Amino acid sequence: MRYKEQLTAFVRHLRRGCQALLLCAVAQAAQAAGGSLAGDIGASLQEEGLSGAVWSEVRDDGAISTGAAGLANAASKAAMRADTKVQVGSVAKVGLALGVLRLATENRLALDTPLAQILPDLKLKNAWQGSDPVRIRHLLDHTSGLDNVRFWQAFSSKAAAGTPLADAFDGGGGLLRVRDRPGSRYAYSNMGYGILGMVIEKVTGQPYERYLDAQVLAPLGMKDSTFGFVTQTGAKPDARLAMGHFEHGVTHAAMPMYLRPAGQLTTTAQDMARLAQFLLGDGKAQGSAFITPALMRMLSRPNGTEASQAGLDAGHGLALAVRDRHNVVGECHPGTTAGFRAMLCIYPEQKSAFFIGFNTDAEHADYERFNRLLMRDLELPLRPPAAHGAPAPTVENFQGVYVPAPSPMASMAWLDAVFGFVRVKWDGDSLFLIPFQGEPKELEPVGGFLFRASDRSAPSHVLLQTDGRHVLSDGLHSYERVSMLRMLVLWGSLALGVIGLLYVLVVGLWRAAGRNLPRNDHLFAPLLSLLALLLPLPFFYFQSFMRLGDVTFASVLAALVTGALPLAVAVGLARCWRTRGTGAVEKLDAIPLLAALQLLLVLAWWGLLPLRLWQL
Repeated sequence: MRYKEQLTAFVRHLRRGCQALLLCAVAQAAQAAGGSLAGDIGASLQEEGLSGAVWSEVRDDGAISTGAAGLANAASKAAMRADTKVQVGSVAKVGLALGVLRLATENRLALDTPLAQILPDLKLKNAWQGSDPVRIRHLLDHTSGLDNVRFWQAFSSKAAAGTPLADAFDGGGGLLRVRDRPGSRYAYSNMGYGILGMVIEKVTGQPYERYLDAQVLAPLGMKDSTFGFVTQTGAKPDARLAMGHFEHGVTHAAMPMYLRPAGQLTTTAQDMARLAQFLLGDGKAQGSAFITPALMRMLSRPNGTEASQAGLDAGHGLALAVRDRHNVVGECHPGTTAGFRAMLCIYPEQKSAFFIGFNTDAEHADYERFNRLLMRDLELPLRPPAAHGAPAPTVENFQGVYVPAPSPMASMAWLDAVFGFVRVKWDGDSLFLIPFQGEPKELEPVGGFLFRASDRSAPSHVLLQTDGRHVLSDGLHSYERVSMLRMLVLWGSLALGVIGLLYVLVVGLWRAAGRNLPRNDHLFAPLLSLLALLLPLPFFYFQSFMRLGDVTFASVLAALVTGALPLAVAVGLARCWRTRGTGAVEKLDAIPLLAALQLLLVLAWWGLLPLRLWQL
């Protein structure tokens, strides 16, 4: 038996040892056989069902090249050009971060300044306020502990181009609750960058868009870019701005949003190359000091988080995140907004960079294939995988079930706990992450509590303990171990509730079909309420998804029917109680109704019932 274990381990190490050589060979073969970049991107756009793309590259000699493929507007069949403007979503955060760092360079604010000193009227619920207030740097590197975004902040027709930024935070006392100790754990927050826009306005005394256009974009030579609102329709349309698209070429014009500092930037591929050149430099713009070198070194370096203190270099800095893909490590920021997607990556060691912007936001598309094409075209050298290292002897103590902590969206915490959990298993040689959804991932130990995923070249995960809690982190996502009893309760509650609702649906319809469902039947009210859940669907279908967070007829109807469901089930249970002892049917109906009611009450406790989209 021992012989078989040794043989298995030898085969594993041999396979890992060959991995780097195989990747190099494949990459070199692809470079030798590949066609033109424009041709490859054009073909990929067609295969992925995307309308068009613009891109730019910065090479190690400083040379910039741009390109375009596909359609700028699927309806008019206008071709995408290299100087076509696109919207880049969250890549805007990079420019906004540079604006904050410019203010810090000018000593107009300090990164360690508590937010409360600048915006005293913004009431955060921070349990750690006395020892760890939210500081400016925490907003920049997404460690403030604030929630990401609410539906109404992202999907609303009520926001206007000039809506005061403070209106994005007029959503109740729980909106600005700090969920983790500030500075300790990365949790992506669009709200945080919305607040940074307010910080800029407070410090400069002018709209943040005007400040960034004049004091960041202009010095960087980004003359075709603006943080102001730009759209393709209306009174002042921009003819150079590509139309946004969704699946199947459905067009969608740009709309204002509440959290615009987090994702509003219209630009060109050429201008994004100029931004990349600055990010690759030493902080000078037009030959003069613009941002101090010390701050430039912190653009992508995680600092002070639990994961970084445990030795993991992967994570997010003040503007960019470390991105390890295809055996190349860069510093990147992705972006998504209505009808558009984008990616900006710089590679400081190679003095190279690329940007690509798409005028299609499609869930099914493989956008990563375009990143591979650009990386191949830049001829970025591949890195060998980090060497195998002896794991800590207590790694096996970290086995168990882990849930996201914090959840990406606080309002979806129940869904993340029930469906987003991951099981951690140690087999004596590798650590396995087994998610409920997705493929298992094998992690190779590289020493101590650091591990490397098979598709990464550098350490990608770390195990750590904080305040007695077992934590798994990849620098950008954290998971905490929870007791199996808690998970069994959650899973059991869900299973019983679903079975109960199915009983109501199937048995209730069967009785109705046999004309054996009078109004005083135990299942009459629950079945009617369950079928009523279908009523909002046609209204949502004919309503723009950009109004999901608004109070509309569809959303109000959804709140009413989902709120009525537990009441209807309770009515059915009450009827069972009143007729108890008269027959076996009452007992048979009572059990599934009770099972359904407990799940509905759990969902209500977690804030998911009634379904008020304008508050999620």
